Amino acid sequence: MDFKKFLPWIILAIIIIGGYSWVKGINNTAVTLGQDVEQSWGDVQTSYQRRNDLIGNLVNTVKGAADFEKSTLTAVIEARAKATQTTIDPTNITPEQLAAFNSAQSGLSSSLSRLLITVEKYPDLKANQNFLKLQDELASTENQILTARTRFNEAVKPYNTHIKTFPNTLFAGIFGFKEKAYFNAVEGADKPVEVKF
Repeated sequence: MDFKKFLPWIILAIIIIGGYSWVKGINNTAVTLGQDVEQSWGDVQTSYQRRNDLIGNLVNTVKGAADFEKSTLTAVIEARAKATQTTIDPTNITPEQLAAFNSAQSGLSSSLSRLLITVEKYPDLKANQNFLKLQDELASTENQILTARTRFNEAVKPYNTHIKTFPNTLFAGIFGFKEKAYFNAVEGADKPVEVKF
């Protein structure tokens, strides 16, 4: 049998199989890293959901103080509603979507801070065990949110690196992989906080 006659076909088959395996590896790695990003985003949403649930309980506890400022409670309730309406598709996280989400969550954090500061005027409420427990859980949840956001950014980095490096970048567009956005600080977070007594 004359192998020289089949040698070009064997080489061509090896090149096709090798090329297919290489492109498949690029795609499958991007899919795996993309799933890690989506899981991390789910963890972020879970942390924010926990905070929203706690805020609902906190507001109900504060409502028990009959003379408590209604405008402060209304601001928290409205900010909570706005924050829960802002949703993001984890398969296509854009900087604009993340900025809108960040802005809504920042508004909620701000109104919640005003609520907690206002509570200082109400000794009965400050001594309420339910309120104190909710306040502790809220502080713990804020730490969970920070951790979830950090882990999300840690999951985004390898994904973005994978799809932006050459030659992967050539195939990323063909397979529909797009760069994902990172969580950044809320605008103005770099400025020192002004404290007034």
